Amino acid sequence: MRKLALGSVLLLITLALEGCATQQSGGQAPLKGLAPYTQNGVRYTPVKSWEGFSEDGVASWYGPPYHGRKTASGETFDTYAKFTAAHKTLPFNICVHVSNKENGQDVVVKINDRGPFVAGRILDLSKVAADKLGVTKGGIARVHMETVALANSDGSCDGAPGVSVWAKIQGFFTRLF
Repeated sequence: MRKLALGSVLLLITLALEGCATQQSGGQAPLKGLAPYTQNGVRYTPVKSWEGFSEDGVASWYGPPYHGRKTASGETFDTYAKFTAAHKTLPFNICVHVSNKENGQDVVVKINDRGPFVAGRILDLSKVAADKLGVTKGGIARVHMETVALANSDGSCDGAPGVSVWAKIQGFFTRLF
């Protein structure tokens, strides 16, 4: 019960601080990847309204064979340095908070690719993101993901509006419950 009361106080403080946060200058990256596409004979239609999108499922990771290649968004895939992920229907340049349900670890990644096209999986993470979540050892993990912001104009999720505050709130409640 004390944890719940402390959680409520922390939530109120965090929400109050969110109102004082400043947005980075330079604006936000444009949404991309809104056109329907077909993969392996299946037609996918990206969601138009990404705000409030959440999903539970299995995440995996992809790495060395794809490192240095172009992603579906046109970016060069850097599995060792960029916190990115592939999703079947979220637009590109969306920041997503991902929590590993098995160990409580969390990370914010930017959607910049399509996939995974394996039944039952909802995200394919870069190796650096998968390492932070503890996914690389077993290859897959049960996760909760939720969209939190548009990426910055430089393509990063660092300091994007809502990201750091959301990560703190979600991380706290993931460990609490």
